[in-house]
Amino acid sequence: MTIALLEWLAATPLAVALRRSALLYMFVNASHILSIGLLIGAILPLDLKLMGFFPSVPLSVVGPFLSRAAAIGLAAAIVTGFCLFSVRPMEYAGNPAFLAKIGLLALGVLNAGIAHAGYAWRKSIAGAVTAARLRVGALFSAMIWLAAVVAGRWIGFI
Repeated sequence: MTIALLEWLAATPLAVALRRSALLYMFVNASHILSIGLLIGAILPLDLKLMGFFPSVPLSVVGPFLSRAAAIGLAAAIVTGFCLFSVRPMEYAGNPAFLAKIGLLALGVLNAGIAHAGYAWRKSIAGAVTAARLRVGALFSAMIWLAAVVAGRWIGFI
């Protein structure tokens, strides 16, 4: 990102409003936290199920639901996160923890896209035994999303 783009973003009405209103900032920040809660609260049980935990719970029932809930949480977290980023874009763009978080988010989305686009996902949702590559992908998913949460918390300490 160029400096001019970051300066423009910081000057947008949304960014100015968030900086001027502690109440608005608090609501957007709380929405971001709730969105992350929905994302992690859906993706971790799904990943655990794919790794072989909860064998009595049918993936065909919980898989599509948890997957959609995680996607909704991710979309909301991206929107609210962008709003929060706009408040101090120059500072965040140079923050190693923020950059790590963005990289992990991209990796997590890529991993989920690969998993859901593959034949193994469709087969597992249909009731077949979960393929080893899907189990490994679920393990990576859990590690990636948990690392993204840690990186997100790390932002405020740098």
